[in-house]
Amino acid sequence: MTILITGAAGFIGSNLADELLKQGNKVVVVDNFNDYYDVKIKEENVAHNLHNPNYKLYRLDICDKQSLRHVFEENEISAVVHLAARAGVRPSIEKPESYVETNVLGSVVLMELMKDFNVKKLVFASSSSVYGNCKESLFSEDLKVTEPISPYAAAKSAAEQFVYTYHKLYGLSAVCLRFFTVYGPRQRPDLAIRKFVEKIENNQPIQMYGNGGTMRDYTYVDDIVTGVISAIHYDKTPYEIINIGGGEPITLKRMIETIEDVLAKRAKIEVLPMQMGDVEKTICDWSKANSLLGYNPSTTFKEGIEKFVAWKNAQAKKFAA
Repeated sequence: MTILITGAAGFIGSNLADELLKQGNKVVVVDNFNDYYDVKIKEENVAHNLHNPNYKLYRLDICDKQSLRHVFEENEISAVVHLAARAGVRPSIEKPESYVETNVLGSVVLMELMKDFNVKKLVFASSSSVYGNCKESLFSEDLKVTEPISPYAAAKSAAEQFVYTYHKLYGLSAVCLRFFTVYGPRQRPDLAIRKFVEKIENNQPIQMYGNGGTMRDYTYVDDIVTGVISAIHYDKTPYEIINIGGGEPITLKRMIETIEDVLAKRAKIEVLPMQMGDVEKTICDWSKANSLLGYNPSTTFKEGIEKFVAWKNAQAKKFAA
């Protein structure tokens, strides 16, 4: 297969590209290498694949329809995994227009070209943030998602609606995967686990928003990649929304304690008020993913933190050499 991955210089996309290449696929990568975080990190994520004949990189913005058209003209694409997006809940409150442009308009531009070139298979990366401050004990796909509390969440929800529209109008076969808080090697530097590990290692205080009781269903990146690849091959129904989570909701307090245990070092904690846009909990019901995709997350939270710290230490040695 030849698989187009948008946003493939990022955290999830680069891990996915590596695994697809290992499985013998051709991978076409689109990324605009924006400066939301240090571009050198994204360059490092793709560097090891640049000389692989089965890997082709295009540096462009998905909102640039003419440039993106060339990607479809130059490659016989079998399926698209759409990961490209403006990331971050809190920054979306400051610059909502850019989130609508990239996460909604960019998705429509991509699907227009899929329609034009008769590419029928799409896996779209949505987010658990679409559930808002859900009060249910489990977040299942049949819950209404009409109360997003950040522009990021609203844009992801809107993009899901457009995916469904293109499915109905043009026969697009689509799986929308709602990711629950992904972590692991190559994690973005602005995300909590990476920030906390680095600050604890450097004896710097970490910021704990609220009383530590907020809860996230953390999902190790290898489990996410497994779920995405299963969704690429899924063909039993033409359209689905499916949760992909870790199956082990973790409080903020426990997350900090786990990092402390793995590092064998205590954190200096600065307690701050809850921030706008942050949800109180995410608890993934992944039974549908198990039923349809055979998905079964295999990495416990502590194992994932241990693997992340080992990767980070290996990176430090690599760049010190």
